[in-house]
Amino acid sequence: MAGAGIKKVPFNSSPRPTLGVEWEIALVDKRTRDLSNTAAAVFEACGDLRAWDGTPQITKELLKNTVELVSGKHDSVSEVVDELHATQDVVRREADRMGVDLFCAGTHPFAQWSTQQLTRSAHYDELIERTQWWGRQMLIWGVHVHVGISHPDKVFPILNAMLPSYPHLLALSASSPMWAGVDTGYASNRALMFQQLPTAGLPFQFENWGQFERFAHDQMKTGVFEQLGGMHWDIRPAPKWGTIEVRICDGTPSRAELAALVALIHCLVVDLDRRVESGEELPAILPPWHVQENKWRAARYGLDAIIITDADSNERLVTDDLMDLLNRLEPTAKSLGCENELALVADIPKKGASYQRQRRVAAAAQGDMVAVVDSLVRELEQ
Repeated sequence: MAGAGIKKVPFNSSPRPTLGVEWEIALVDKRTRDLSNTAAAVFEACGDLRAWDGTPQITKELLKNTVELVSGKHDSVSEVVDELHATQDVVRREADRMGVDLFCAGTHPFAQWSTQQLTRSAHYDELIERTQWWGRQMLIWGVHVHVGISHPDKVFPILNAMLPSYPHLLALSASSPMWAGVDTGYASNRALMFQQLPTAGLPFQFENWGQFERFAHDQMKTGVFEQLGGMHWDIRPAPKWGTIEVRICDGTPSRAELAALVALIHCLVVDLDRRVESGEELPAILPPWHVQENKWRAARYGLDAIIITDADSNERLVTDDLMDLLNRLEPTAKSLGCENELALVADIPKKGASYQRQRRVAAAAQGDMVAVVDSLVRELEQ
């Protein structure tokens, strides 16, 4: 429980495990393949796009080279992905008339952060004023998945139990091996870039909602952030929407991979929710130092990461552990109607994650980063 003087954080509980997704898409020039700061013109051309529940389907982001596609609230993965794909078609049509293509990955292979224009707003202005050089460096894109939770008391048991699956999600989605024309040697440079912001990175493992309310009170009293949206954890509660928001994944360059990752996240959260609901004791929490090490290993080595699987420091190849996880989640996927989408997860290691595909293209093109952008644009179009 929150202590005396601690303001409660209301949680708009969701009676069902509803699903919503935010998909950050970059704009690139058709000729140069560099980023294009034309988001404002694209927004104007697209008009006021809204989902069935009134949710704006395209929103602005920090950078003027980015359009965020936003789904309404749905019950199934297929509904979410279909809506996002339809919105993407509208954005692509208008961008095409401006000589601009759509692109999605965790980072752009060769763009320079210093040439990018910022969207002006009180929130973004304050962010840049506070974070300075690191804030300007955030030339990154990701996917955020919201899953509805019925009661705030469930949030942190589920969130904590999600953390052992963190490296699986990052390794599968890793799509940011290159930065400013250089191969960084990492599968996900984005993950390590983003955690440089003062309120970003791994979540604290609170035991209950009351501890979170104490944390929120302390952060707001000391000016760390003025609203909960300023808390940029990789997995976070979103009280306004009554969801857990999973923000681990790099920008996803294809519809199939988006469907696969959204299905995996939906199944993970719902499986844990049902276990909490039934009174089942969840697996032991992974110590924070193991969670932190797993994040780094997945960011560095991607699908070749050897991850720490339990508090006893046992280790396993992430792809081997992934197969067992998918088998365990099959009944949940069937109940949610996303068994086909969940099955697509196993295709990612077979075909290569995006960071691996990008490196193959770069090698075949003798290091030509324009060829990498070409390949990513084609993947998003298919």
